Amino acid sequence: MRTQVAIIGAGPSGLLLSHLLAADGIESVVLETRSEEYVAGRIRAGILEQSTVDLLRAVGLGDRLDREADPHRGIYLQWPQERHHLDFVDLTGRQVFVYGQTEVQKDLAAAAHARGQQVVYEIADTALHDLGTDRPSVTFTDRDGAAQRLEADVVVGCDGSFGPSRTAVPDDVRRTWERTYDYSWLGVLADVAPSTDELIYAWHPDGFALHSMRSSSVSRFYLQVPNDTAVEAWSDDRIWEALATRLGHGQDGWALDTGPITDRSVLPMRSFVQQPMRHGRLFLAGDAAHIVPPTGAKGLNLAVADVALLAPALVALLRGDPAAADAYSDTALRRVWRCTHFSWWMTTMLHTGADPFDQQLQLSQLRWVTSSEAGASGLAENYAGLPIGF
Repeated sequence: MRTQVAIIGAGPSGLLLSHLLAADGIESVVLETRSEEYVAGRIRAGILEQSTVDLLRAVGLGDRLDREADPHRGIYLQWPQERHHLDFVDLTGRQVFVYGQTEVQKDLAAAAHARGQQVVYEIADTALHDLGTDRPSVTFTDRDGAAQRLEADVVVGCDGSFGPSRTAVPDDVRRTWERTYDYSWLGVLADVAPSTDELIYAWHPDGFALHSMRSSSVSRFYLQVPNDTAVEAWSDDRIWEALATRLGHGQDGWALDTGPITDRSVLPMRSFVQQPMRHGRLFLAGDAAHIVPPTGAKGLNLAVADVALLAPALVALLRGDPAAADAYSDTALRRVWRCTHFSWWMTTMLHTGADPFDQQLQLSQLRWVTSSEAGASGLAENYAGLPIGF
């Protein structure tokens, strides 16, 4: 097999990259370990930045998004007896959109099918070769058990934190930074209409809680839990009781509506950055190069920003101009570290521990953010999204 760009990973970053390359006449083949159905059904992020939505619209992927996404002007920050709204539009002129990653994936997959994009699902034993040459390749075993080799001009790793691309960068070349947090999230999906018009981020002595949503009839919730939490330990009743307490059920007449819980899982919280995001003819994008805790809603948006930078750089490289490709890693990492800091800041401001001194510092920070236009603007600017080229 032969192509111009071999893309490993058929999630949003991989399929978006293939879409952008195709628009410029660049051929690609996408390789994916999982089945198409599995990739389509993964429950992930639900908030799109203004820049992400602008990009999707500009490349012809905004029709269903414009019909079904729920635009939000801001978020609520809350602690016991207080809830404050931050209006991003008033503060920055930008907003965010509730549109789940599963919906983005559907749009990307439909576009890939429509243009005849070659995507090879259910592969195994993926390995990358000759990355330091101008003829890199990827070997794998297809679903029928046959050994395959895909030769390319460029290989792009969009295969997340557990794929082979990240570790294909030699140990003496790559440098990594990582932080594992002392808590996890219990993520809950429920068939119940949201009890709020916009997301509620709640600080509480019992632990952080987040009220999000996926649609007008499906709500998404998160609870701070210890790292060793077993999902079986959390019954429906226990989940709803904790959410009611932490989100302030009954406070100023606000009520949390309950309904059938359809999914629950424990999500570890960590930050990870690897650099460089390029080695020879291998380029990394999305979770293959960086992970952020989900508190700041940056993960999917950061992957989209990577791909938006990478696609034109690869087009130029394949047409003889290497300047943007040579700058890709440094350019992308500036935004990566900005989003990593913002995600850490939101996480440490809202997740509670046992130290009463730290709790008072968090409350002081929350009061400042919600009472200072400068503080609120800083949060809004980062949450609604910096320009892609930042």
